[in-house]
Amino acid sequence: MTKHETSSGRTVVANISLSLDGRVNGREGDYDMGWIVSHAITDASRQHMVRMTSTATTVLLGRKNYQGFGAYWPAVAMDENADPRDRTFAQWLDSVEKVVLSSTLTDAAWSNSRIVDRDPAAEVKQLRQQGEGNIIVLASVSVIRNLLHAGELDRLSITLCPELVGGGVRLFEDGLPASSWTLTDISRTESDALCLLYDRVR
Repeated sequence: MTKHETSSGRTVVANISLSLDGRVNGREGDYDMGWIVSHAITDASRQHMVRMTSTATTVLLGRKNYQGFGAYWPAVAMDENADPRDRTFAQWLDSVEKVVLSSTLTDAAWSNSRIVDRDPAAEVKQLRQQGEGNIIVLASVSVIRNLLHAGELDRLSITLCPELVGGGVRLFEDGLPASSWTLTDISRTESDALCLLYDRVR
């Protein structure tokens, strides 16, 4: 535990990729993310993802990411020809507790998944008091913003991609409460992306 982690309960981590201009997607909307791909498949970024997830025992996902991840990663977990780090991540994702924050989904067919129709911050407060291991939000922008607004996020894991997208959704929108963070880890990928780890200063 670093001096900036929470001293009680579990550490809540947000993991996301951003462009230099702070975007999570491009001009064409939710699935305009091709600019991320070349930065996500480097050795350093794969190692970073395995490191971030190895201490997590609960994943928080919004509906879109749950459906997208569920359509892709289970097959990777079974693919003997996949990159070993991708397969490690996929097998972890299959086995870990997945909490899906959605008011519209009614069926969670992926193993170890459950749907929760409630405020993400309220769910996190409850999860902090249960079990062990980190709680990680995987790229779900609305969930990350909610937790930032509520002060329930302890760590930011950002892969900063050297791309100017020029349009699309920003993660850090106006109106978020002020907060202070300290850089606890940094690594450079082969594609010149930066894997940045920030802990909340409380």
